[in-house]
Amino acid sequence: MTNVMGMRAAAAALLALAALPCAVLAQGLQYNVRVNAPGPLEQLLTDNLDLLRFRGNPRIDREQLQRMARTAPEQVKTLLATAGYYSPLVSTRIDPTATPTVVVDVQPGEPVRVGSVDIVLQGFRTGGEAPFDTAALKAGWTLQKGDVFRQDAWEQAKRGLLRQVVQTRYPRAQLSESLATVDPEQHSAALRVVLDSGPELRFGELRIEGLKRYPASIVANLNQIKPGEYYSEAALQAYQSRLQDTGYFASVEVSADLGAVLGEQLEAAAGKQADADAPASAAATASATPMPPLPLLVRVVENKRRNVSAGLGFSTNTGNRAQLNYDDLAIFGLKMKSALTLETKKQTARGDFYFPVTPEGYSDSFGGAFERSDIEGEETTVFTVSAKRAWGTPLLERSLGVELLTEQKTVAGQPPTRSTSLPLTYSVTRRKVDNLLFPSKGHVVNWQVGGALLPLLTDEPFIRASTKAMWYLPFGSKSTVILRGELGALASKNKAGVPATYQFRAGGDQSVRGYAYQELGVRKGEATVGGRYLATASAEYQYWFKPAWGAAVFYDAGNASDSFSGLHPKSGYGVGARWKSPVGPINVDAAYGHATGKARLHFSLGFTF
Repeated sequence: MTNVMGMRAAAAALLALAALPCAVLAQGLQYNVRVNAPGPLEQLLTDNLDLLRFRGNPRIDREQLQRMARTAPEQVKTLLATAGYYSPLVSTRIDPTATPTVVVDVQPGEPVRVGSVDIVLQGFRTGGEAPFDTAALKAGWTLQKGDVFRQDAWEQAKRGLLRQVVQTRYPRAQLSESLATVDPEQHSAALRVVLDSGPELRFGELRIEGLKRYPASIVANLNQIKPGEYYSEAALQAYQSRLQDTGYFASVEVSADLGAVLGEQLEAAAGKQADADAPASAAATASATPMPPLPLLVRVVENKRRNVSAGLGFSTNTGNRAQLNYDDLAIFGLKMKSALTLETKKQTARGDFYFPVTPEGYSDSFGGAFERSDIEGEETTVFTVSAKRAWGTPLLERSLGVELLTEQKTVAGQPPTRSTSLPLTYSVTRRKVDNLLFPSKGHVVNWQVGGALLPLLTDEPFIRASTKAMWYLPFGSKSTVILRGELGALASKNKAGVPATYQFRAGGDQSVRGYAYQELGVRKGEATVGGRYLATASAEYQYWFKPAWGAAVFYDAGNASDSFSGLHPKSGYGVGARWKSPVGPINVDAAYGHATGKARLHFSLGFTF
């Protein structure tokens, strides 16, 4: 269902942009659509089918209508699967009347229904003082036996079950197992969910860190959490939001200080373990030991309304760097951040304005930027005006952005070309790791899809999709294997009209090491330009001989090209040093590019998505 919502958001935004009064457009082909489908399915298709969403668009002609009619059955099947119908019969036809009518006939067949639900709850307090109501928790499961198995309902049911627990009393609860076994032939789905509570937590006294100029009452007066209350994620978030809204602080972190009582918890567990009549694991004993109240810890970094900063640096990707930043926390109720960055290969000026985060968790912003770059013989000058909405958590981030981009490009001394584009991009980043700053187990995946689908303020329509992923595989207590991959594809009639930033190149600190920044791509004379396709992969072994210091060996390969057959991988390999610094993992790598026969030094701060 996430893909469907992404399609709806992208298409709706593009249609809204197409309605801007920037030109007087001719009236497009007029046609009608009739969907013959049962009840709510008809509404689902009516809301999402391209045939209906693009009706009235002035750029639709008869050929485009026929193409949409041909592709409609596959789109219908995709939409119906999200509603629990896995074997529909779909047909379309166009009635050749004065005003064409596209008829979509749908026989959804029998839906897949939930055959069984097995909810296993582990570790919850079921007796003594204030037992947790596990019966109510199970009763709150929303996807019951006999219900149609819809993907959105399944995800919503799991989220709802976990949300009831992690938001109060058991913030460390997790779904240790989640399985939906679908049998299309029997039209049945067997659901199993195992929920582990983790320890029960309560709030303790308030502790404040970071105050220098402002009195503690500014923080304490906004605290509505009382000592002894059960842990509540909503209470923490509300408190943090109130502090952020004051404008006194550049950053605020409100948390239950688990570290303050962890040592005490382990000591108590060890004592009980020693006195036990029968052997038992320390972990089991610690789990049974009640957690003492967790201090309510508020960490703040104060900031004036206006802040100016400057810095010098060096990047093995883009060379020497000088940067000037200016921030203002209160411009007509918005936060403004601006930066001027001058590098050897790239110069950038950017300013962004941020609205306060909404109660629903949306972070909206808009801004503008200028960028000039000279990389591998391709010189570009880009002006950008953009808007973006971001939401989610660090574990699951999503964003939807649109930008108006004008680019002037010169390749290897050839006459410059100019292009304009209005792309829309939807992005999802999913993190499932043991530690967000220093991960050693789990994975991180990013998906992006977008493009300039309509010729509105766009010289060359295009569609672009890419994905990046990293897997962390621990081997013992001191070793980790990191696997990394990236894929990308660009579809357009004429690649020359697509902005260079939306084309693909490889090479550099966080791509294929052993090669210069964006050195791998399509050769054009003496220059290297972006391609339509990208594929890179990396395998790295890390050994930590001290908690904060380690070494690595790695092998990278990949390339960018205008065709699949042209994706001949270029390999690079080498060794590196690793340091777990306070700001994140710092990597220093010496890599040899097999195709060029040259060695290069690479510096990077982890891998960023």
